[in-house]
Amino acid sequence: MSSVRERRHLIPYRSARLPSIFTDVLVIGSGVAGLRAAIEVARQREVIVLAKESLELSNTAWAQGGIAAVLDSDDSLESHEGDTLEAGAGLCEPGPVRILVTEGPAEVERLLEWGMQLDRTASGALELGLEGGHRRKRIVHSDGDATGHELARTLLAVARRTPQLRIFERCFAVDLVVDEARGVTGALTWHPKHGLQLIRAGATLLASGGAGQVYRETTNPRVATGDGLAMAWRAGAELADLEFMQFHPTTLYVAGAHRALITEAVRGEGARLVDREGVRFMEGRHPMAELAPRDIVSRAIVEHLSARHDSHVFLDARHMGTDGFRRRFPGLARMLEEFSLDGGRDLIPVSPAAHYLIGGVVTDEHGLTSRLGLFAAGEVACTGVHGANRLASNSLLEGLVFGRRAAEAMLGLSTERPVPRDFECVVPSTDRADLDLGDIRQSLRSAMWRHVGVRRDGAHLRDVKDMFRFWTRYGLRAVFNDPSGWETQNLLMIGSVMTRAALAREESRGTHARLDFPEGEPSGAVHRLWSIDRAEPLSAPVGRLTAAVSSPR
Repeated sequence: MSSVRERRHLIPYRSARLPSIFTDVLVIGSGVAGLRAAIEVARQREVIVLAKESLELSNTAWAQGGIAAVLDSDDSLESHEGDTLEAGAGLCEPGPVRILVTEGPAEVERLLEWGMQLDRTASGALELGLEGGHRRKRIVHSDGDATGHELARTLLAVARRTPQLRIFERCFAVDLVVDEARGVTGALTWHPKHGLQLIRAGATLLASGGAGQVYRETTNPRVATGDGLAMAWRAGAELADLEFMQFHPTTLYVAGAHRALITEAVRGEGARLVDREGVRFMEGRHPMAELAPRDIVSRAIVEHLSARHDSHVFLDARHMGTDGFRRRFPGLARMLEEFSLDGGRDLIPVSPAAHYLIGGVVTDEHGLTSRLGLFAAGEVACTGVHGANRLASNSLLEGLVFGRRAAEAMLGLSTERPVPRDFECVVPSTDRADLDLGDIRQSLRSAMWRHVGVRRDGAHLRDVKDMFRFWTRYGLRAVFNDPSGWETQNLLMIGSVMTRAALAREESRGTHARLDFPEGEPSGAVHRLWSIDRAEPLSAPVGRLTAAVSSPR
């Protein structure tokens, strides 16, 4: 029998003896990585997929950008690999990058076999687009800017007709269940109808996405609260590179509106960034100008705005005209019309926003973490593929490739693991469910955006670290009965680790820009690994990131 006293990292909640469900594999998350893994697992074994809310609400479904893969004879694996390594600012793991670009084309071909609709030219060939950081046209899209929606539709269609695969919608994963040997044997879940219950599994895959909601300005849906990262942290798994949050340079800047993504493909079609005076300011900052890697463009926008005391810049796509813009980006055109904007006629107000968490739970090339029975894939994982800055449209590809590889590894495990029939939790006596969760979230998200955002410095990072130390004194001890409280605790936990990671990296690299340390580390690039069981991080040079998971404990 397990308890909070024995498992000191568990999130506090009320419970008694709980009913259990048993499955071979549990997948936490219903985005691209989770569904791709589940489909592969279900060929041989039973699998349950947990969707935090509706199946339509995921970072995958929201993705406007496409899938990068070498599909043209004029392109090469070496070129895609080189672009990925260059964007990653010296911190990419060469092995996983090679796997990504080599195995990616077959994943796209498989999607086509499963019925995914990709944009084609008049001759019927796949239409390949160009995005920031790429030197070749290798991005496939669906309906211009609806690739994520079509990818999610395709994978869900396959999942729903796959025997041995069950999807639990609106089922919140509260915590991982850890046995006496510190191996993961499933998860504690909550459902509005069934309440708390256990799902026991021989292998558990975290595919829960990122933590974009830790920032005030973000392109992420409301479900991106870092739950998988926080669960892995409490379970003692190794996390790495959490200081690297990618900020997308062009999100719609309209007061009161969600920071809707303006896909990078718009710049790939020739759109330019200009200020209020119509000055194109990216020229001279990078040879690729507007198509430079995202960290460079985001930083250039912030610096330009700071120098001119302005709130936003503009994306100028007027060369496409109204009809051309609507044909190429129909979904984006409809969204802009809600704000009386015509993308082919009007300047589009834009500014950077938090978009993609590059770091995460450390895995090897097969998704295995430093905890027995626990795997991770997609945005929640850190394979080292993205280095210090993700190359555009590599993320959906990563979910496909490493989701499948994690499934293959889980199928190689024995699921005959002894598990207890009962589970009992002992919680602290203090009940703080009356806390103003909205105020806590607003405060931490604002602090993260102001001081752990595009530009950082040690003094402000230390201030935010102290804020988190104070907030967590009472916020992490509170007992809640529903996801809103648990999400807030997860945000507090992950925001605190992200801040500590940013403070510890005394250099500027990729998406991490320190005003007080503008140069790179003289001794070279290193990953920094964090664990709840250590006060200070471990350092791992490039090529040694997965050493932490070579012997899971």
